[in-house]
Amino acid sequence: MSIKSLFCCLLLCLSSIALAGDFTVSSPDGKITVKVNADKDIKWSVQRAGVVMLAPSAISMDTSNGVLGKDVSVISNKQISVDEFIYPVVCEKRSKIRNNYNELTLKCKGKYSVQFRVFDNGAAYRFVTSLPGELIVNNEKVELNFPSDLNFYFPEEKSMVTHYEQLYEYCKISSVSKEQLCSLPFLVDYGKGLKMAFTESDLRDYPGVYFNGTGSASFKSTFPAVVLEERMSGDRNTDIIKRADYIAKTSGSRSFPWRILTITAKDTDLFNSQLVYQLASPCELKHTDWIKPGKVAWDWYNDNNIFGVDFRAGVNTETYKYFIDFASEYGLEYIILDEGWYKLGNSLDIAPDMDLPELFAYAKQKNVGIILWVVWKTLDQDLQNALDQYKKWGCVGVKVDFMQRDDQAMVQLYERLARETAKREMLIDFHGSYKPSGLRRAFPNVITREGVKGSENNKWSDYITPEHNTTVPFLRMMAGPIDYTPGCMVNAQKKHFNSRFSRPMSQGTRCQQLAMYVVFESPLQMLCDSPSQYLKEKECMEFLAPVPTVWDETIVQQAAVGDYIMVARKNGDEWYAGAMTDWTARDLELDCSFLGKGKYKAVIFQDGINADRYASDYKKLEKEVTSSSKLKVKMTTGGGYVVRFIPVK
Repeated sequence: MSIKSLFCCLLLCLSSIALAGDFTVSSPDGKITVKVNADKDIKWSVQRAGVVMLAPSAISMDTSNGVLGKDVSVISNKQISVDEFIYPVVCEKRSKIRNNYNELTLKCKGKYSVQFRVFDNGAAYRFVTSLPGELIVNNEKVELNFPSDLNFYFPEEKSMVTHYEQLYEYCKISSVSKEQLCSLPFLVDYGKGLKMAFTESDLRDYPGVYFNGTGSASFKSTFPAVVLEERMSGDRNTDIIKRADYIAKTSGSRSFPWRILTITAKDTDLFNSQLVYQLASPCELKHTDWIKPGKVAWDWYNDNNIFGVDFRAGVNTETYKYFIDFASEYGLEYIILDEGWYKLGNSLDIAPDMDLPELFAYAKQKNVGIILWVVWKTLDQDLQNALDQYKKWGCVGVKVDFMQRDDQAMVQLYERLARETAKREMLIDFHGSYKPSGLRRAFPNVITREGVKGSENNKWSDYITPEHNTTVPFLRMMAGPIDYTPGCMVNAQKKHFNSRFSRPMSQGTRCQQLAMYVVFESPLQMLCDSPSQYLKEKECMEFLAPVPTVWDETIVQQAAVGDYIMVARKNGDEWYAGAMTDWTARDLELDCSFLGKGKYKAVIFQDGINADRYASDYKKLEKEVTSSSKLKVKMTTGGGYVVRFIPVK
């Protein structure tokens, strides 16, 4: 061999060694590329169509078995492609979800792997361990290094004891200090429509992740440590007395949560993402036909303010019979008994004016299910007895409240409650909760959850504006269903709004409230106002009674985060469309090409001519349309628009 040939071979060998730790995997359409460097530490970066979405960012887990992701030795790498359909038990956006991705798995020395999945609308990674016995996770590093100092929507938390009910401040990434805390999901704006949302999925037996700022274009992860000692404060809040110096004690052989980047070039696509669901563990229930989505008449928001009756309204049997009668008349599936039905501290000690056996018998006769609200700590301290008694009464679900944490023990509680309620064929609605992180796929009886600043805030603040309402669908709702509790029948423009605890009103128009039933996803959807108010608004009930809470198909026609949104959804042979705007009046056009063949009766609710002055003003009209029709959508300030399309037989 010549000296020249030997030199060339040496160069090739050196190049091979230098590149041995570099791996690449792309989305099925080739637009999104993940690059992984595992020469020493594991770092990943993400590009879309040549635009850097995430600069090289380190990931690792500090465990009792060493630091996974540091001083890496890759034993093997494997790529696979998957193209399948997922059929959700509870159809939030659509009845089938295409799950198409390419996956790279790096098997590393130390009995662990790192998996990267790349979809046409995002990328994700997770650690997987194959270690014997128990594993202590001291900490986990999730770096997020951005290509420049971008703007983002910042859900700031004061601490890790939180119910995830934040507003979204639009600010620079660098403006977030090391002391400030960011929860999930958050949304980064790259300009020209390109956006990236970050969240997590398949959160099981592990704490939720938060981020601190760095004063630069990057974030660093932080986690709530394991709680060693806690103390009840009053009847619902829990004070943390002592935490451990580690974040989880778990099985050594397991998959850890997915860290997800949802990447879209248009806000309409952002709304459509279902990556949290796609990356979650499959359904663990053998039988699910008892899980019934539906609408709920809710008592707490309206403070049981019913009128035109011959009995004293309040937390008593007669009042809830009135709720049941209302639900039965309009075909609503459920009512909720919220705070007050039991003596706080013991959920089997019934309030003196409540005859629960009589009430449950009455509800059964009227074909209405009853859901019971309960503080989590009260329920958990006598879980088996309480749930058995609820089931004996005839309870169909529980609304569990005031968890306000997502450390490992609390995440375990969510799964325990999901599992125990499923055993008794009961739904569960988590309030005072962290964001959805995939549990609803494994346990579809987890029908909805709060973790959003919703309409109840109208009772004590002016936070719930049309800007907030047109931001929530692109951030919080990306993680999963939102128990926002729409349906306010007392509506006000900004200058007329006052917060009132007992007789609340909403900001924005009546039609914006109606449109929420199409735009906001919640398979268990509340009617928050008083039945007496709805009985005065029989025309609005012509829409609220039939509107579904689950959907076979979703089409987002127009959208801009925080400004406006227009969505069409299909259920059975009917379509619905809803539009909402911020404080800016807008004219949009609804293209009806999504409709099938033939003619449809369009039942339209639109802002009235005086809705800019009197927000409850609306106009109902009907017209015949086909798939070639285009409807003018005129929304006033804080306005909305909704239409039901009924096939003409």
